[in-house]
Amino acid sequence: MPAYRFEALDAEGKTSSGLLEADNAKAVRAQLRARQLVPLDVQPVASSEVSAASRNFGSKRVFSATTLAIWTRQIAGLVSAGLPLERALTALSEDADATSLRELMAQLKADVNAGSSFGSALANAPSEFDEVYRAVVAAGEQSGQLGKVLERLADDLEERQALKAKLIGAALYPAIVSLVAVVIVIFLVTYVVPQVAQVFAGGKRSLPFLTVAMLAISGFIRQWGWLLALGLGGGFGMLVLARRNEVTRERLDAFWLTLPLVGRLARGYNAARFAGTLAMLAGSGVPILKALQAAAETLSNRAMRSDAIDALARVREGAPLGAALAAKKRFPGLLSMFARLGEQTGELPRMLDRAAAQLSAEVQRRAMQLATLLEPLLIVVMGAVVMVIVLAVLLPIIQINTWVK
Repeated sequence: MPAYRFEALDAEGKTSSGLLEADNAKAVRAQLRARQLVPLDVQPVASSEVSAASRNFGSKRVFSATTLAIWTRQIAGLVSAGLPLERALTALSEDADATSLRELMAQLKADVNAGSSFGSALANAPSEFDEVYRAVVAAGEQSGQLGKVLERLADDLEERQALKAKLIGAALYPAIVSLVAVVIVIFLVTYVVPQVAQVFAGGKRSLPFLTVAMLAISGFIRQWGWLLALGLGGGFGMLVLARRNEVTRERLDAFWLTLPLVGRLARGYNAARFAGTLAMLAGSGVPILKALQAAAETLSNRAMRSDAIDALARVREGAPLGAALAAKKRFPGLLSMFARLGEQTGELPRMLDRAAAQLSAEVQRRAMQLATLLEPLLIVVMGAVVMVIVLAVLLPIIQINTWVK
């Protein structure tokens, strides 16, 4: 049954709007009159409208990564309990608070009622449901195990969010300490040091070298700080623009992977995401070539994505997956080893799941180690910089005391 968006007036003259499902617009107006409402406008919510809105640049998404995982878990539970997909979408639509979410649910339900598969209905909102999501749902429908596959998909989304949250949490404290340190140093150099300099400006004796150097730095920042900030902002903007070029971005991402600490973290994170997605797709019944293509698209690092696509070409030519991944040195050896074991034992999805779990645990461990190392290091560096500034201020005072004696 199609969905319609309406605007109507109540008995007090207030405008109300919402969604109703009916066979046609005339039936919607009849429902509104039965509710003592005067219909002003009734428009169908079309698939093309949802699709165009999904592709509109800058449009606000209905689902965030967290809410998508929650919604997937909810619909998985309803379908697994034996509720028909149409009734499950109706229940979720009735519980939705946001109008945009109710509209999306109504359109999905309308597409399913019109005879489309759930995967095809999701394809009308590509910005909400990516290729991997749609492929897993389509495979679940074809196998007749949609509820089970949706549960697996919800697990994957939640695990991915948990890993991302732990990485952000590990980086948050060092980032805050660095920001506070920069603000304190700028304040001391641009305000405190010049105030002290004014006290000794009339003196005939020369100031200590450290004080002179600090005054020179302070003068430079006060006079040319805006230019330095502009240069940093311009450099950041050029970097953002350069990353829009695929060739340049791939080179930058390849360089990022070669960095001593963060490079290994980036390799592990992308490999864990690749392995987890590939395991989920293969376990849901998606053909291996299509699963590899979809899993490669989930890689945020363009260099590793290029390697994954090269591995896909090797597999298409008949090479085993383990050998194809082993030829790409950017992927950890653990991934190719588990892929080879999975092919030999006939349990590729389970082995890839194990690889993803071990890689995720390793990434979390290394992130926590790096954060634990950076916290005292940043404090020591911050203390050393502040100590140098304080010494530059105190040395002239100590020198004056010496002259007085």
